Amino acid sequence: MENDLILKVRNLKKYFPIQKGILKRTVGYVKAVDGISFDVPRGKTLGIVGESGCGKTTTGKCILKLYETTGGEIVYYSDNREKLNITKLDPNQTHEIRREIQMILQDPHSSLNPKMSVKSLLEEPMKIFSTFDKGERKEKVIELLDSVGMNPEYMERYPNEMSGGQKQRIGIARALSLEPDLIVCDEPVSALDVSIQAQVLELMKRLQREYNLSYIFIGHDIAVVEYMSDAIAVMYLGKIVEIAETNELLEDPLHPYTKKLLAAVPRLGKKRERVLIKGQVGDPANPPDGCYFHPRCESKKSICTETFPGLREIDDKKKHKVACHLYQ
Repeated sequence: MENDLILKVRNLKKYFPIQKGILKRTVGYVKAVDGISFDVPRGKTLGIVGESGCGKTTTGKCILKLYETTGGEIVYYSDNREKLNITKLDPNQTHEIRREIQMILQDPHSSLNPKMSVKSLLEEPMKIFSTFDKGERKEKVIELLDSVGMNPEYMERYPNEMSGGQKQRIGIARALSLEPDLIVCDEPVSALDVSIQAQVLELMKRLQREYNLSYIFIGHDIAVVEYMSDAIAVMYLGKIVEIAETNELLEDPLHPYTKKLLAAVPRLGKKRERVLIKGQVGDPANPPDGCYFHPRCESKKSICTETFPGLREIDDKKKHKVACHLYQ
């Protein structure tokens, strides 16, 4: 039901023009996101997983309106359940919605201004979007640092005085500073040491419970995405090829690409031969005919080289959709 949703994406497209010559004539398009649809329930996490170049980050930036979309709609349900189509918002409306939708970036080393103290970094969104006075902003900064497990003394420090994990905690605190409802997390732990990743993921889960946050969790490591997500969408060359609740996807993956991704993940107590996905990811400017995955698929049929399969529900599966001719 729509009342349970915070975001509804339908047929989202983002094409980047390929321009050549002195006159910058458009000779084609990179189809970074090519007609995807999904829902994000309020207070839940949707994971988006796939190899580099599949369109995950572009999807996140379209939701934040950092990119103008080529087609489709992104419907955001605000706190009062007002429906807002993000793709149609004017600049003033986009500015306002940034209070409610925030982003945690991949690399904490480059996402924090090294010339700003932690206090300044956390105060900046409040200065832009809120009416807090100086004293209220300082109290809020202390509260934010506490929420991410950091001492108030860090207020006067600078990013180069902190570890990668501490920087990412500051990035999370900054995302929380305007009390958003939805946070787009773009590979938030991929730049961190494995020992620190688990701490940051646990922090994000705790904050989600405390503030009833909704997450879109983008990643290439399906084990990390699995840990964080209530449902997972698997992307390949700008398309969603499978989407299901996390347990369902893990127990019974249907698409050959999903199976390969899962087979590459080591599992405790399970001996598995290491599986590599043969071949290279296709060119989003010139994708193959038919199913985009068929050049790398060991189960392909003749129809797979001719027609792209639509994303369809499987009759005996709960909320499980797959784009594969093997099931249609």
